[in-house]
Amino acid sequence: MTTQDALTDVPGVRVGHAQRTTADGPGWLTGTTVVLAPEGGAVAGVDSRGGAPGTRETDALDPRNVVERIHAVVLTGGSAFGLDSVSGVMGWLEEQGRGVRVGPDPAQVVPVVPAAVLFDLGRGGNWRGRPDAALGREAVEAAAAAEPGSPVAQGNAGAGTGAVVGGLKGGIGTASTVLPSGTTVGAVTAVNAVGSAVDPATGVLYGEMWDGLPHVPDGSTHAEAQRRLTEARDETSRRSAGTLRPPLNTTLAVVATDATLTRAQAQKTAGNCHDGLARAVRPLHLMHDGDTVFTLATCERSLADGELNELLGAAADVLTRAVVRAVLAAEGVDGPGGVFPSYRDLYGSGRQS
Repeated sequence: MTTQDALTDVPGVRVGHAQRTTADGPGWLTGTTVVLAPEGGAVAGVDSRGGAPGTRETDALDPRNVVERIHAVVLTGGSAFGLDSVSGVMGWLEEQGRGVRVGPDPAQVVPVVPAAVLFDLGRGGNWRGRPDAALGREAVEAAAAAEPGSPVAQGNAGAGTGAVVGGLKGGIGTASTVLPSGTTVGAVTAVNAVGSAVDPATGVLYGEMWDGLPHVPDGSTHAEAQRRLTEARDETSRRSAGTLRPPLNTTLAVVATDATLTRAQAQKTAGNCHDGLARAVRPLHLMHDGDTVFTLATCERSLADGELNELLGAAADVLTRAVVRAVLAAEGVDGPGGVFPSYRDLYGSGRQS
């Protein structure tokens, strides 16, 4: 079976991005990513950590509450303002008749769309340049139009458009794996953290350390990269003086599987996925991060005895890889909101995501 090493390797799950950059107007650098569940919805869980979460409908995912399945997940820039984008997603779902049926007419539905935001306000220079309902609709329409199993754009796309990690340009990353049983697990993440994805002593990506096969830059390359990163941070501080104190961020992710999970198991999986984030970004879950991971289970395959533990480990692993791919795919930005070089800008363009 051909795979894309992406969240969309989970059958029935689609991903769509929409973004605004300087090509759309001065000062724009933000976007929205929609993960669209199959038409019947998906069992979902969530685990939000850090001191500054910005979320919507996450309480509905508590296994004690009434919602059994959700219809899409929104990851978006714009901080709390970006939650406006969810209205566009809900409107589109309602038009398709996708949601919890609440009346005798099949059109009387309420879509359940959990969402989480990251902070990218002012990254492009325009404080009011943030996602709205129109951008959310654009992203969900892109997801719906995607062919099953389509590649997922990485780097400066969707919710990763204005993302920054430790002064470097962050972005969208995705990865997947197939368990021996045939169960698929995939992840998509928008990497935007106060902490760093790079070991300051060596330049090695933290997320590559855990598998024992990191790419190690030579000493002179690393020293020059650190010098340039310091200059970029200083210049960003100068350009944004008086507008952004302290640094505000948040890394977001969706991990999906075709396995059959209960709502409690989905919530447990979301929690375990933070282990994958912690391998790739350090420090994590700070007071100005609101790191949030969602889990989706399409429930197309039965779990074998003991396979849940294997799935928990795989979910964390694919999220680690997705973070690495996000950092490698990101492209540097130099604009009125600051200078955010990419990892490849500093350590060479020969590496691919």
